Amino acid sequence: MSVCVLVLADGERYRGGPFGLPAPTVDDLARDIETSASSGCAAPKAVGEVVFNTAMSGYHEVLTDPSYTGQLVAMTYPHAGNYGCDPSWSEVGPEPSGRCGVKPAGFIVRSLYDGPVPAGRRTLEQFLLEERTPGITGIDTRRLTLRLRDGGSCNGAIVRPAEGGDLSQKERDRLSELLRAFPQMEGRSLVAEVGSQELVVVNESGSPHIALYDCGTKANIVRRLVTHGCRVTIVPAISGEELIEEIGADALFVSNGPGDPAVLDHQVARIRESIGRRPVLGICLGHQLIAEALGARTRKMAFGHHGLNHPVRDERTKRVFVTSQNHGFVVEEESLPEGCEVWFRNANDRTVEGLAMDSLGIRTTQFHPESAPGPYDSHWLFAAFLEVLR
Repeated sequence: MSVCVLVLADGERYRGGPFGLPAPTVDDLARDIETSASSGCAAPKAVGEVVFNTAMSGYHEVLTDPSYTGQLVAMTYPHAGNYGCDPSWSEVGPEPSGRCGVKPAGFIVRSLYDGPVPAGRRTLEQFLLEERTPGITGIDTRRLTLRLRDGGSCNGAIVRPAEGGDLSQKERDRLSELLRAFPQMEGRSLVAEVGSQELVVVNESGSPHIALYDCGTKANIVRRLVTHGCRVTIVPAISGEELIEEIGADALFVSNGPGDPAVLDHQVARIRESIGRRPVLGICLGHQLIAEALGARTRKMAFGHHGLNHPVRDERTKRVFVTSQNHGFVVEEESLPEGCEVWFRNANDRTVEGLAMDSLGIRTTQFHPESAPGPYDSHWLFAAFLEVLR
């Protein structure tokens, strides 16, 4: 029987079975990390920050969400794969050769379904194999989740023993060195690994005209804007204010994306240039970058919010609704400038979940109102965003 092992940075190990792309040996992983570092390419698969997601469904959308770049995602719901994978569910479209439609560095489940799926769909096993992403099944995900909740998210890797059985002491020691040296999510800039590299116009005859600053946008953000009649120009995240001005956008919408907002100096500076010239809207990383552009600070959370069941309160109406979330950083409320209002607040830990600044036409949410996957409670927010333009 084939064996692979999930190893955390503190040495804790979870032995299970492989699926998808075969996990690398420790030596293979070391070579992959060295190659990516020397060439400036994206970090290899099989290694990254380990996080848990509490969703009971929607694993395909989770796997194709650019915000999970650089992470190993563990699903707390014990069963995955029973309804297969369909490209139409993806949060990213087909990408150029050398870039992968599956964004996480690896996938972790308690029990992998390996039976038949509806016609026209691929199995989860096939999907991960085609997208060159390793998975591990048959481990105690409850124990792993408790470890991450109590000790915080940490780096980890999915590897296979070179000789079968279990990792040798030499392999454990080598992997421990690799994980200690591997970059923490705090301080990582990952926007360059995701998002558009050129202008893309969707619904050209629509109005108003939204410039979507693409830091790794989910496809459903575009779909929701188009549903509201918008013309959407997807703009690469390396673009400047002059391009937003040139295309004649009525508003700037900053997307979700991976990594640490505090190190994205270029994006923060470009957003700051737009503030006051036109309405500026944002979701998730976009919310954090807009806060940074206003002079606020962000910080790393212990284990973040990842899942579909996070209650959020509208501080204006006091209404509470259930949201889809995926973030590991949060805006520090005490650093917000005068006149910037906390629009939404997490009902569990009271962290900032959205901002409003009427004088500058700013609206943001930390959670995902496009809800793919997720509840529909917050779909109304796209109408609220666009009301700022009117």
